[in-house]
Amino acid sequence: MASAYITTISKKYPSFRDESLKTIHRWLDGKRQDDGAEGLWRIHDTLYDLTDFIERHPGGPEWLRLTKGTDITEAFETHHITTRAEGMLGKYKVREASQPRAVRLTFRDDGFYRTLKRRVRDKLKEVDYAPAKRTKLIIDSMLAAAFGMAFLAIRLGSYALGAASGLFVCWTMIAAHNFFHQRDNWRMLTFNLAFASYREWRVSHAISHHNFPNSILDLEISYFEPFLCWLPNPAIKGSIKRVAAWVYGPIVYSFLFYGEFVKRLLETYKTGKSTFFLDDLVTLILPTFMYVVGATSLWEVVKMWLFIVLVASFLFGVIGLNAAHHHPKAVHDGDQIPADIDFAVYQMAAVIDRSDTKGSQFMVLTSFGDHCLHHLFPTLDHGILPQLYPVFFETCQEFETVYREMPWLQQIIGQNKQLARVDTVTYNPSDKFE
Repeated sequence: MASAYITTISKKYPSFRDESLKTIHRWLDGKRQDDGAEGLWRIHDTLYDLTDFIERHPGGPEWLRLTKGTDITEAFETHHITTRAEGMLGKYKVREASQPRAVRLTFRDDGFYRTLKRRVRDKLKEVDYAPAKRTKLIIDSMLAAAFGMAFLAIRLGSYALGAASGLFVCWTMIAAHNFFHQRDNWRMLTFNLAFASYREWRVSHAISHHNFPNSILDLEISYFEPFLCWLPNPAIKGSIKRVAAWVYGPIVYSFLFYGEFVKRLLETYKTGKSTFFLDDLVTLILPTFMYVVGATSLWEVVKMWLFIVLVASFLFGVIGLNAAHHHPKAVHDGDQIPADIDFAVYQMAAVIDRSDTKGSQFMVLTSFGDHCLHHLFPTLDHGILPQLYPVFFETCQEFETVYREMPWLQQIIGQNKQLARVDTVTYNPSDKFE
């Protein structure tokens, strides 16, 4: 008889997870080895050949091209709210999979997630989409402000104004995350402003982290090891590291964006295959603008630009790593969770929302707000998510699953406690949250 609880959603330890250079391509290689997709695309227990559909995929060909040979069940479920995509699958079916899924997350028709998805599908017929237009106005305004502050910073030689530009670069990139979850669009390119790559993050964030948060399948957990170790595993974080991370953590934040660039350089060198694309030149737009309008030396521009990136990286880390996941009451791999856990219930177990961003579209967009609903329906614009809370809370009540939220200060304190935590907790979906 199966145990009532499990400690991980993965049925096997991911291939290549412990390699020193962790990249999206190696993560995908591991998925191809572990998922039992047999070189095709696996959805639940069926294999499909979507080769002829790649270029016609409404969300853009990259999603399918990257995931060939893997199990895309979670991504398929969350990225397709209507039944249209499911109705088209029949023509691409090849055969049933020869081995069980490597992930324990479930999508039963009468379970939490699919029940909620049906209700959201109906709700979307009557929602006000005007906030989605405001989302575009907000990110466009922040992008303009980033350039405006950079102009003033270089003309006046003010690093205080450079820090302000870094803040707007950070906010713009966080808001751009709203757009790289969606079908291809130009605003997703603004995520590339400071050495980051929307292409890389579509895998590490949208495909890995979103589907398997706080697990050994989550690249946004393994990327930071052995420096920042959030999993309650004493084997990977000794007593000194558990406390030392509180001190050097902010330094790690400051070099996140530089690290992204260096990692891709190393991967290119190691594999002999370039990991850079034409859209990576977006990173050079801001310093080029500063040089053209700044009427100063190239060296001064480079110094100011690197400072802006440093500030943006630090703030991105402060906001992103203290947003919703790393609190001791949020489930991490190694904690006890119900066996055969529903996908939505697991997301709620790994997410504790920020309560102090609610009601402000700007705050939500620039601080990874409404995080739980965003994990459940990532392709929906952040602006319309608040209108889904009534059906979400109705479903929570029906399935006796508690939705959890807390102020940002408690998230920050909790994140540092999580770095030190080695004891495991047991998650009960119906336990009241205090």
